[in-house]
Amino acid sequence: MIKLLRVDHRLLHGQVAVSWFNSLDVNTILIANDAVAQDDFRKSAIRLAKPENAKLVMKSISDSVAAINSGVTDKYKMLVVVESVDDADRLIRGSKEKIAALNVGGTKPREGTINYSKAVNLTSEEAEKLAALEHDGVNVYLQQVPNETAEKFSKK
Repeated sequence: MIKLLRVDHRLLHGQVAVSWFNSLDVNTILIANDAVAQDDFRKSAIRLAKPENAKLVMKSISDSVAAINSGVTDKYKMLVVVESVDDADRLIRGSKEKIAALNVGGTKPREGTINYSKAVNLTSEEAEKLAALEHDGVNVYLQQVPNETAEKFSKK
């Protein structure tokens, strides 16, 4: 069962590993990202941030969708972390399991982005994807850490 789907360009780091993992009462972290799935060095670095009591799985987006759709993940309480809005959109749209909410926690500033919060910077294409997810019934919100107030996404 997916307890939280989060966009964070840093993927797994202290904030996610400690704050979100503990506040959600999850036992598994799924890093869903195509580049990480093929990069042993990045996998090793990510493993260093894993909480001691967590199961950590790193898969491509398509393999993550397949695992979720097959039911093999049903026995886990999962925090799913993706690197980008595009990854989140692909995961949500590909999953049979209804993903009701998307936490946008961190996207780095890039050329052509608009600042939405202190840690979220989106291109117009990313904002359109989030608006489309909202339109389709997904609660999209901005929240960096659990003790911050969640801010409903609103396209600028």
